[in-house]
Amino acid sequence: MLDKMTQKLDFHGSALLVRAERQRAIASNIANADTPGYVARDVNFAAAMREAHSGASPGSRGAAAPTHAHHMALPTVRLGAAGEGALGYAVQTQPSLDNNTVDLDRERANFVDNAVRYEATLRFINGNAKTMLSAIQGQ
Repeated sequence: MLDKMTQKLDFHGSALLVRAERQRAIASNIANADTPGYVARDVNFAAAMREAHSGASPGSRGAAAPTHAHHMALPTVRLGAAGEGALGYAVQTQPSLDNNTVDLDRERANFVDNAVRYEATLRFINGNAKTMLSAIQGQ
């Protein structure tokens, strides 16, 4: 019964984790904008979400192991060794002399876009939780 109530939130919870990982990758790109030879990285959001939801049952792939029979498994999204398909290299738009592939204008725009989408996902989760709480309380 509980899984039916939280099924919608699973997708948005995974999206929130992937957006946080993408924000980390973009911040790393911005921090290394002047590093010679640095290759910009980015997260393929669609591939990361497919990987996060490819496990059929909750807790089957990459989930934290529950410590009690009545605990729910928490999903995790790893974009490192297990998720190499999701974390890839950004396409270079303008070559530089020091072989750095970071386009600072594009990275700033991606950072702001991802931050807005992260906030929207967070607001959706909060709104959904408030709706469930009001339904439980009978208001």
